[in-house]
Parts: sequence; structure tokens; C-alpha cells
Amino acid sequence: VQLQASGGGLVQPGGSLRLSCVASGFTKDYNAIGWFRQAPGKERERVSCISISSSDARISYADSVKGRFTISRDSAKNTVYLQMNSLKPEDTAVYYCAFVHTTVAMTTLIPDEYDYWGQGTQVTVSS
Repeated sequence: VQLQASGGGLVQPGGSLRLSCVASGFTKDYNAIGWFRQAPGKERERVSCISISSSDARISYADSVKGRFTISRDSAKNTVYLQMNSLKPEDTAVYYCAFVHTTVAMTTLIPDEYDYWGQGTQVTVSS
């Protein structure tokens, strides 16, 4: 499985960005894609997850981004999006998308459960 994350950049506080994660090389079993982030000197932090390859999308968010971030998917393009609104300086981090095989349609925000990771895209929120 290969993952390609993109869409990061520099944005002012209160602004928005949309990250994309294109996945390839997986079979149409139950799978999920999650977003995680890591700021300098800090541990990796969960952000959001969405189930893919199932008719109904299961979604979960970390409390820190609920109400501000929206995860979605385009199954035809094998792409997951993370729309980030009302960005704060504390959202600054490298954002990674990751892929996990699951046995049922589900989500998980536990990084150690993920099988594959993308290269990361930098998000900087600063005035």
C-alpha cells in the first residue's frame, strides 16, 4: 500500500486548509485511513479516521479537532480529505495519513494499529 499526502502549507490563525491522502495498492476489503500529526518535540497525536471500502463511512475525531476538522472520502479516487477550519497555532505539525486493514467497517485512532504510513505534509499556522 502506498500513501501520498499533500495540501499542507502556511496559513494564518482562523484560516483553512484541505489535506489529501491518495491511497493505492490495496484490496477492497475493510480498511480505514487515519490522520495523525506530530509537532516538534511532541508525541504523535491522533486527529481523525474514516473507514473506506465500506458502503457507509464510519468516522471518528480526536476531541482537539472536533467541530473544526472534517474528514471525508472519494472512493472513486481512493482519496481521503481532511478539511481543517478555524486553524490555531497549536495545530502546527507534520500531518501524516496512515492505512490500516480491518476485519469489519470500523475506525481506530491508535497509531500502533496502522500498517502503512505516508510521508507527511507540513501545516504551519502562524501570523
